[in-house]
Amino acid sequence: MPSNLSLLSVNAILIMSVDDSSRILAKYYSSPHPTSGVSEKSGGYPGSNPYPTIKEQRVFERGLMEKTVKQTSDIILYDNRIVVFKMENDVMLYVVGGVEENEILLYSVVLALRDSLTSLLKYYHPLFRLDQVSRRGLISSKKRHAPDKRTIIENYDLVCLAMDEIVDDGIILETDSQVIASRVSRPPAQDVTSVKGIDLSEQGLLNAWEFGKAKLSERLRQGL
Repeated sequence: MPSNLSLLSVNAILIMSVDDSSRILAKYYSSPHPTSGVSEKSGGYPGSNPYPTIKEQRVFERGLMEKTVKQTSDIILYDNRIVVFKMENDVMLYVVGGVEENEILLYSVVLALRDSLTSLLKYYHPLFRLDQVSRRGLISSKKRHAPDKRTIIENYDLVCLAMDEIVDDGIILETDSQVIASRVSRPPAQDVTSVKGIDLSEQGLLNAWEFGKAKLSERLRQGL
C-alpha cells in the first residue's frame, strides 16, 4: 500500500471563462490539519494548497487556460499536477489533483460538477426559457441545459453549494449528480416541519405577541 495514501484528493476546482480567460469561481483546498510540527503558513506538507497566494493562482489559471483551450482530450499534466476538465458553452470546468492522484477519481468529480450544474441551472438558462415559450425544441436538450457564464454568475450561490457538496477541504464527498442537485435545491427537512405548525396569519401574530407580553410580565413580577 502506498505510504502517501490520503483522502485529500483535490487541490482545486476552477470555473473559468473561455472568452477572456478570467476566473468565474475558484476554490483551492488545503488540509485543515497540517503535519505535526509544520506551520500551516509554511505549506509543503501533504494536502497543503500548492498555490497559496492570489498571484500564484492567477499565473496558474492563466497558463492552464492557454494550455487547455485548444485541447481535444479531457486530461493533461500541467505544472506537475493532473488536471481534468470539461468545456461547456463559454466556460471551462477544471479539477486539479496531485501528480500521483487517480485520474478516474478526478474525472468523476468534474463530471459530477458538470451534471449537477446542468440539473440545477437548466431552468435559469435563457435558451431554456425561450424554448418554454416557443415549444419548438430546435436545440438539443444536452446543449440547451449546459451551464454558461451568465447563468453561473446569476446563480452563484447554487454553484458554490454544489461545489461544497462534492468536495470539502480537498476530500471528495459525493459524485452522484442527482444527489448533489437534490441536496442543494431542497430545504432542510427539519426547517420545513418546524414552519408547518406556525400560524402566520394576522390573528396568529397577534396571539404570539400577547403570549410573549404575558410571559415577559410574569418574569418581571417574579424578579421583583
